[in-house]
Amino acid sequence: MHILLIHQAFASLDEAGGTRHYELSKFLVANGHQVTVIASPVSYLTGAASLKKAETVDGIRILRAYTYVALHRSFVHRVFSFISFMVSSFLIGYRVKDVDIVWGTSPPIFQGFTAWLLARVKKAKFLFEVRDLWPDFAIAVGVLKNPILIKMSFWLEKFLYQHADQMMVNSPAYVKHVLSRGCKKVELIPNGADLSMFSEQDDGGFFRQKLGIDEKFVAVYAGAHGISNDLQVVLESAAKLKDHPQIQIVFVGDGKEKNNLQQIAAIQNLSNVTFVPSVPKNEMAMILAASQVCIAILKPLDEYKTTYPNKVFDYMASGKPIILAIDGVIRDVVEDAHCGIFVEPGNATALANAVISLYQQPQQAAELGRNGRNYLREHFDRQILAEKLLKLIEII
Repeated sequence: MHILLIHQAFASLDEAGGTRHYELSKFLVANGHQVTVIASPVSYLTGAASLKKAETVDGIRILRAYTYVALHRSFVHRVFSFISFMVSSFLIGYRVKDVDIVWGTSPPIFQGFTAWLLARVKKAKFLFEVRDLWPDFAIAVGVLKNPILIKMSFWLEKFLYQHADQMMVNSPAYVKHVLSRGCKKVELIPNGADLSMFSEQDDGGFFRQKLGIDEKFVAVYAGAHGISNDLQVVLESAAKLKDHPQIQIVFVGDGKEKNNLQQIAAIQNLSNVTFVPSVPKNEMAMILAASQVCIAILKPLDEYKTTYPNKVFDYMASGKPIILAIDGVIRDVVEDAHCGIFVEPGNATALANAVISLYQQPQQAAELGRNGRNYLREHFDRQILAEKLLKLIEII
């Protein structure tokens, strides 16, 4: 079958960002299917632009559609970016021949409408995937406030759920949500990680030497630096850790809040904090190998209790213990796996104490890390999840 994926933020291994769709698409191609992706030429994390309008990566054909550049700008500018991609991706997708399934993914939800429209025009099946509960999350963090836009967004959400031939979600907490809004069929294919990308033998020595933190106990946060990520709390924790000079907090990634975070760290003279730009996914294993503990954090909102953050599964695959400042379904995973310490979201003191605890108990930290890798191998290995998607694709 020929599968057409509409995904503005699609990233392959040599790009920064989540690679769920690259890994799943590569598996589908390896099993005899044809996959064409229409993506933005602009990285949503770094703003870097691709010079190629079309390329083939590991058998996946990638076409780039014009996108208004809105990196780190206001929500209004981001909406312009989403709409520009929605229109341009439809024009490119219209010219793609012999499509059997159009795969739409949200967020942003606007590209889901493009996927639905292309599916109807091409008389193909419409597979709609929900990775975040948009617009609920946007309303919760305060970036979507206009009553008219909110009403239109909820209408579009319900429309897409009702008109999908098949829906797919990446968190178990989303199943009830989509069913309550008119979804006919839904399948859970959760986030996970490819264990082969994360070597247990790599100690991250090169990265540690490069940053001058070779002798430090390193706590890494790797991911977006946005409003939702609550990283000021991590900086507050770093301030509380200043009496422990052997502990270093390393932020890896980019986002709208990064400049603000760097300014705060400079004003407070937090020499125990290091900022590193986003790295391609194929370098993430080295970054995580250089750490002793990994931090996952989101704002303390009820909406975020429903999410399965990608980074947690990468942390588990790397065999590192996790300090988790996110409640809800991902807490269930970490506690079932016995792979980390849960701390109250928004509580900088609890976060700092958890870092100190793992620093003082290296054997416990190592055991938690091993537990996470073993649990991921059994429950969230990308190969197993891709096989589940393959079966779903073949029965839509």
